[in-house]
Amino acid sequence: RPPCAMDWQVLTRELSLYLESQVRVGFFGSGVGLSLVLGFGVAYACYYLNSIAKKPQLVASNDRFCRFLEEYCPVVTETYYPTIWCWEGRVQTLLRPFITSRPQVQYRNELIKTADGGQISLDWFDNNDSLYYPDASTRPTVLLLPGLTGTSKESYILHMIHQSETLGYRCVVFNNRGIAGEELLTPRTYCAANTEDLETVIHHVHSLHPSAPFMAAGVSMGGMLLLNYLGKTGRDTPLMAAAIFSAGWNVFESIESLEKPLNWLLFNYYLTTCLQSSISRHRQMLEKLFDMDLVMKARTIREFDKQFTSVMFGYRSIDDYYEDASPCRKLKSIGIPVLCLNSVDDVFSPAHAIPVETAKQNANVALVLTSCGGHIGFLEGIWPRKCTYMDRVFKQFVQAVFEHGNKIFSM
Repeated sequence: RPPCAMDWQVLTRELSLYLESQVRVGFFGSGVGLSLVLGFGVAYACYYLNSIAKKPQLVASNDRFCRFLEEYCPVVTETYYPTIWCWEGRVQTLLRPFITSRPQVQYRNELIKTADGGQISLDWFDNNDSLYYPDASTRPTVLLLPGLTGTSKESYILHMIHQSETLGYRCVVFNNRGIAGEELLTPRTYCAANTEDLETVIHHVHSLHPSAPFMAAGVSMGGMLLLNYLGKTGRDTPLMAAAIFSAGWNVFESIESLEKPLNWLLFNYYLTTCLQSSISRHRQMLEKLFDMDLVMKARTIREFDKQFTSVMFGYRSIDDYYEDASPCRKLKSIGIPVLCLNSVDDVFSPAHAIPVETAKQNANVALVLTSCGGHIGFLEGIWPRKCTYMDRVFKQFVQAVFEHGNKIFSM
């Protein structure tokens, strides 16, 4: 059972002991206050254990893939106990960046050129002190793709690297153009639909270590980009497998959800300003093709994409771009094992837009759907500073693929 797991007896006993030591019996007269507080606590614990803490839904049509996950990635079949005081999706999403720790990681940066004259920044964690894989040529490699405006400095990326380090693996983080401190050499950034830069990075990493086992993990937009790449390439990829976390499956539904008043206030406007900030320092380069004054007036992601992203990548309309960017349309074509973790309370990817039925039609795909967790949240434990449920899924699946992958590759 996971470290954060708690059953009814433990929870009520801990709560009773705490209240007895902290609350005076004379409160409200003769112990009535204590009884009320204790009663509320017991009722809340009952609600939490019956309605909040649940086993995730595992969706996979391939029995062999299911058995593989149950044996080597058992976390996907265990009850997920979200942090008892912040299990709601929006709260988990908002608090994770502030609560979780930031492990120290020393990167080696590499800038690589693209066919159109641009450059991409890669941050390597070589793990040269690996005890399990001292030979760098065969050391397993994990390519990590951050979210929309994320870089190698995001806490969730740092935790993935920390997990990989303990297993002896090497990591390389793909930073999208122009957001990791490097200059734009051409008036082009990135989007969820265009996989050219990702293809360049995957080819480059594989060419450096052709004998090393190689897989990838993408978070949020990074997961969407990775899914779109896999849908395009099928089996024709050097990647053995992939892990996807909190991907937006249908961009139309994601945008509609994010434009609801509360979600716009909490997430949409902030992310729009982050996108604007990421391109503002490249304004001189981008002004060659765009009306930057108009772009900087956007107040939603949809407005930003309409004035900037869809235009940059040559789409006739924003609807054409959103259709091309939606991974749900390419799920049937994925040709390698993929594990996808989503929470059904993620406002970035609404539950009704998760392609459960489509996933059942591809033996290479497994969905893990939790009832709570938000967007890249998945906090667990009383004070969730360190490992999240997402981190544990990542660690177990990556280890399963690298050390026991031959049991699913014959699917």
